[in-house]
Amino acid sequence: MTNQPQAPLTYRDAGVDIDAGDALVDRIKPLAARTMRAGVLAGIGGFGALFEVPKKYREPVLVSGTDGVGTKLKLAFEWNRHDTVGIDLVAMSVNDILVQGAESLFFLDYFACGKLSVDTAAAVVGGIARGCELAGCALIGGETAEMPGMYPDGEYDLAGFAVGAVEKSAIIDGKSIRPGDVVLGLASSGAHSNGFSLLRKIVDRAGAKPTDDFHGQPLGEVVMAPTRIYVKQVLAALAAHGTAIKGMAHITGGGLLDNVPRILQPELAVTLHRDAWAMPPLFSWLQQQGGVADTEMHRVFNCGIGMVIVVEAAQADAIAATLRAQGETVSRIGEVVARQGDAPQTVVV
Repeated sequence: MTNQPQAPLTYRDAGVDIDAGDALVDRIKPLAARTMRAGVLAGIGGFGALFEVPKKYREPVLVSGTDGVGTKLKLAFEWNRHDTVGIDLVAMSVNDILVQGAESLFFLDYFACGKLSVDTAAAVVGGIARGCELAGCALIGGETAEMPGMYPDGEYDLAGFAVGAVEKSAIIDGKSIRPGDVVLGLASSGAHSNGFSLLRKIVDRAGAKPTDDFHGQPLGEVVMAPTRIYVKQVLAALAAHGTAIKGMAHITGGGLLDNVPRILQPELAVTLHRDAWAMPPLFSWLQQQGGVADTEMHRVFNCGIGMVIVVEAAQADAIAATLRAQGETVSRIGEVVARQGDAPQTVVV
């Protein structure tokens, strides 16, 4: 203990730069403004964001989802690529609530770091705003937390959540799925935001660099390609085909093997045909470099299919055509069958 007078301390001395936070808000506001849509009553800047449920719904049911980006962020730090992880953040939530038929209404994010870099944070939030534009939802709020000592220099964490709405009578829950229904797969843009702990280990084992040529592109661009957002395209198919779309699964952690059963009744299973879609070169490379077994690949990675849609067989071609007209790459990848005892509910043959 000392009684000697000391210089007065400020928040900046403790590692928190309020001016930098204010500068970031100023950078964010025009980005968020591009995502505005009907229903926003108060957005960025208030203590709470206000949103009015669209009047087109007779019995609106709110659907919410939350997620992060996982260890894909470690490559963002190492490779200094911050402009697309915000798209990943939005995609992981809006695609999740989409599978129940929900239209995304608004999104909020949480950005936490040890020392705030306005340029880095603005790049990340720019990606979040772009993701919201792709999903048709409004970025109406969030939180930036500068917490000295909590994160290593140059690192940050991301979380976010989306809220959407669906007409109560139009909720998609998979209960109408029957044997004979067709399974459609929508192509992924790459690894999306899952399996990156294994992916990073394989990249390290292979001694690969982000600048390495990979089928005519830098490996870093291929690995960090943002998660595809399926919202507008699938909503268009739902509007055109209604109840013929019986169930959907977003292929995230757990891959094809663990996500598809989430929409199946216990007495049902799905057979997927491996030769029905082209596995992108990235996954073939990962499997080869890591010596990864087929089952492990299908349980960890999306292997080229980012969204699975179960449809009536009679409408399968028409639904696929609608999705293709919306810009999706669609493959007929399998069918629903009766489950045999305690056999797995997803089998890739």
